Amino acid sequence: MPSLNYKHLRYFWMVAKSGSIARASEQLHLTPQSISGQLGEFEETLGVELFRRVGRGLELTETGQRLLGYAEQIFALGDEMLDSIRDAAQSPSVPFRVGIADSVPKMVAYRLVEPSLGRAEPIRLVCREGRLTALLADLAIHRLDMVIADRPMPENLNVRGYDHFLGESGVSVFGAGPLVERCPGGFPALLDGAPFLLPGVDVALHARLMRWFESQRLHPRIVGEFDDSALIEAFGQAGAGFFVAPTAIEEHIVRQRDVRVVGRIELVREQIYAITTERKLTHPVIAAICRIAQHDMFGGGFKVKTQQ
Repeated sequence: MPSLNYKHLRYFWMVAKSGSIARASEQLHLTPQSISGQLGEFEETLGVELFRRVGRGLELTETGQRLLGYAEQIFALGDEMLDSIRDAAQSPSVPFRVGIADSVPKMVAYRLVEPSLGRAEPIRLVCREGRLTALLADLAIHRLDMVIADRPMPENLNVRGYDHFLGESGVSVFGAGPLVERCPGGFPALLDGAPFLLPGVDVALHARLMRWFESQRLHPRIVGEFDDSALIEAFGQAGAGFFVAPTAIEEHIVRQRDVRVVGRIELVREQIYAITTERKLTHPVIAAICRIAQHDMFGGGFKVKTQQ
């Protein structure tokens, strides 16, 4: 099995990106003949054809297209490695990389992570937001130190990780002023037939809310489903429908979004978890975040379950 010649791979990548040997030679400050010879050696070593001629230009073969995808990842990872080394040399701060599931309310995430910035040792906080499955994949390869989620780690994922329950809160139902005035009546009856913004099916609250509606024999008119908590708040602020958020951050939502609280649902709980690769927490920042969350989450706004 031939070993990979990274110089040849770089030349291939530059030709594929620029579209011609002539343009690649200008960027690499080499003669076209030199690059053409190197590409020929690369194809001979691999035993495949990477380019085919189309008129005066070059076109990638199917194998060349696949190789280009790998080359993109290899050189992107190389750039990331150099950036990491350069940052470490320029700053004594230690990076702390947190993944935040997009279904977690932003204020909840902030109140969880913010204490890490006040520690004695300098910390450079790196936050990544996205779908839980993608964040857990990054956690598995140590691109993240911790993931904050609204649910435990899915059992069907082949990822080694451990759940650390941080707390839970009931939810409040909010509505913009004009919408509330158009839907008079007591709570929760006013939700029957009213426009409602539902968390997406990948959000833990989705199924809990649907079960609660069924138990109350309510049939709100679902006008939208959203995976991102900030987006559902923005639509709710605009009056598109009623929406829910944790009661623990109720005052913040009212003040920030200029909406009203129409009711509270204690039976529907917003739960928050930290997911790490450690069963017993040894990372000092993660341990501090979990300890603060479990003992003083939002001034007691979140109820904490006893760990078994």
